[in-house]
Amino acid sequence: MRRVACRTCGTVKRERLDFLADNPHFTKRFAFYVGRRCRQASIRDVAQELRLGWDTVKTLEMQYMRAQIKRAGTPGPQAIGIDEISIRKGHSYRIVVSDLIRKRPIWFGGEDRSEASMAQFYAWLGARKSGKIELVVMDMWKPFRNVARERAPQAAILFDKFHIMRHLGEALDKVRKAEYARLGGKERRFIKGQ
Repeated sequence: MRRVACRTCGTVKRERLDFLADNPHFTKRFAFYVGRRCRQASIRDVAQELRLGWDTVKTLEMQYMRAQIKRAGTPGPQAIGIDEISIRKGHSYRIVVSDLIRKRPIWFGGEDRSEASMAQFYAWLGARKSGKIELVVMDMWKPFRNVARERAPQAAILFDKFHIMRHLGEALDKVRKAEYARLGGKERRFIKGQ
């Protein structure tokens, strides 16, 4: 690389070489080759195959993934699924939003399961793309529902089957207990064990 002393500002400037990767020892083409290989094999295996260090392969793979994400751009999903995952023991959660048509996660973030954290997804997606969402699948968590109604009011909200069945089972148990308490004698024996 050429280095030139700038007469205007007095600093030394280096020539920009667009074909170099973030790591100047490798070209972008090689970094992309490493990234594509990491899609089919583990980082350790690629490092052994190419006789590179694990950290070097990981850095080149990260550059490849950033380029892929940049090229893909912000998705415009029609149907999304919202759920949370626990990061560690305790109540530390992050929200995962998936594109249900393309069958892949599109957003991971938030600080917890609050409305503010869920609103971050819609802010990232933008008002125009949020307006194209037709279906939102989620559990019955009220903050998720509130933000979906506010930011994507045109979208139908569908609750997942697991939570519906749980609430239905709880309601059925409540009715069964009430009937058991109301009845006596032979009628009680009929309800017991049903």
